[in-house]
Amino acid sequence: MRTDSSSVIDIVGVGFGPSNLGLAIAIEEHNREASPEDRITAAFVESKPRFAWHPGMLLPGTTMQISFLKDLVTQRNATSEFSFLNYLADRGRMAHFINHQTFFPTRREFSDYLEWADEKAGADVYYSTRAEAIRDGDGHLVIDALGPSGPISLYARNVVVAGGLREALPAGVTASTRQFHNHRLLDHLAAMPTPTQNRFLVVGAGQSAAEVVEYLHATYPQAQVHNVFAKYGYVPADDSPYANRIFDATAVDEFHAADERQRAALLDYHKATNYSCVDLDLIRELYRREYAEHVDGERRLFMRGASRVASVDEDANSVRVLVENLLTGETEQLAVDAVVYATGFTPTDLSELLGDLVEPGELTDGVGRDYRVTTTRPLSGAVYTQGGTERTHGLTSSLLSNIAIRSGEILQSVVAARAVSYSYSA
Repeated sequence: MRTDSSSVIDIVGVGFGPSNLGLAIAIEEHNREASPEDRITAAFVESKPRFAWHPGMLLPGTTMQISFLKDLVTQRNATSEFSFLNYLADRGRMAHFINHQTFFPTRREFSDYLEWADEKAGADVYYSTRAEAIRDGDGHLVIDALGPSGPISLYARNVVVAGGLREALPAGVTASTRQFHNHRLLDHLAAMPTPTQNRFLVVGAGQSAAEVVEYLHATYPQAQVHNVFAKYGYVPADDSPYANRIFDATAVDEFHAADERQRAALLDYHKATNYSCVDLDLIRELYRREYAEHVDGERRLFMRGASRVASVDEDANSVRVLVENLLTGETEQLAVDAVVYATGFTPTDLSELLGDLVEPGELTDGVGRDYRVTTTRPLSGAVYTQGGTERTHGLTSSLLSNIAIRSGEILQSVVAARAVSYSYSA
C-alpha cells in the first residue's frame, strides 16, 4: 500500500466505473508512446469488491441507448485495442454482431465489454476501499480512504473524482425489502419475501420504469403490475440525428462557453433525449400487452397515468399504497408485494469528499472546460470531476456518450500542467 508521502502518484481516481476506466485506458495508451520521464502514474480506489456496471439492472433483452461506437476509446482513438470492435473480435462474435445489424448491443453484452476492458487495462485499483476525504497536503493532495485492512492514505498531484450517481427516493420513503429503488432491482427481488399479493407497483415514467414494468410483467406471469406516474402517458425518447448532436463531443465547447441562461434553455429543450422518456419500441410493446389483456378480459398490466402515490403503509406481508388520480381526485388502495421507485438519481456532492474546499451542492460555474474543479482556495494539486457537470458541460455529464473524449481531455490537462510545472522548476 502507498502510505508514505515519498510515493506521490500523478493521478488518483476516486471511483472506478466506466468513466475512470476510460481514464485508466487513456493513461495506458499515453504511457506506451511517452518517454519514461513523461509517463503518468495512476491508482484508483473503488468501494465495490470488483469492477461492476449496474449489475442489478442488467435485465434480459434490454439494450444500450447509445451506439457501440461510443465505447471507452473509439471517439478518442479509433485504432485502439480497447474498442468494442476489438472486444467482439476477441470474443469471436464479430461476424455475428455484423449480421445482427444493430448499433445497440444489449446491456449484458456491454457490461461484458467493460469487464473485458478492465481486465485488459490492468489498472492499479484498490477495491473494497472507500475514499472518505480529500485534503491539501505538503506539496500534494492526500486521499484518506478506508480499505479492508483499515485506514490508508494515498498522495497525489491530481485527483479525478468519478463518484457516479446516487439513488433518489421520494421524500418520506424509507428503503426496505419491499420498497426499493430500481437501480439494484435484481438484487432486491432476490431478497424480497415470497410474494403473497401477486401484485407490484412501479413509480416513474422514464426508461428504467418502463423496463421494470416489462420485466415484472414477463417474470411474474400471475402477478398484476401497476405503473403510477404524473404524466398522462410515456413520452417517447428523442433520438433523432439533429437532437443527438447535443451529445457530440464538439458540442461541449459551445455549451461550456455559453451563458448560464442559454445553457439552461438548451437542457430544457432537449431533456426528452435523456430524462423521463422511453424508447418508442418499448412503449408500443407495453401498449400491445395492455391492449391484448383488454381484449382477453384478464387484466394484469395497469398504466395509472395522471396519478400519484398519496401514501404508503408497509407491514410484514405487504405494502398498502393509496393511489390518487390527479384529474378526478379519486383514490384507490392497493396491497402490493413491493413498490419499485424508478425515480432517478442525484449527482454526488463533491463537498462530501472535499469539505470546504468546494461550495456545497450542485456544481454550476465551478468547473473549467477541462473538468478541473474551482476550489475555494489554491491547492497543492488539481481536482477534476467526471460527473456532476451537466450545467456546465451539457447532458453528457453523467452518460457514457463522451467518456472517451472526456478522459483524453482530463489527461491532456494533467500532462500540460505537469509540463509547465517542470519548465518552471528547471
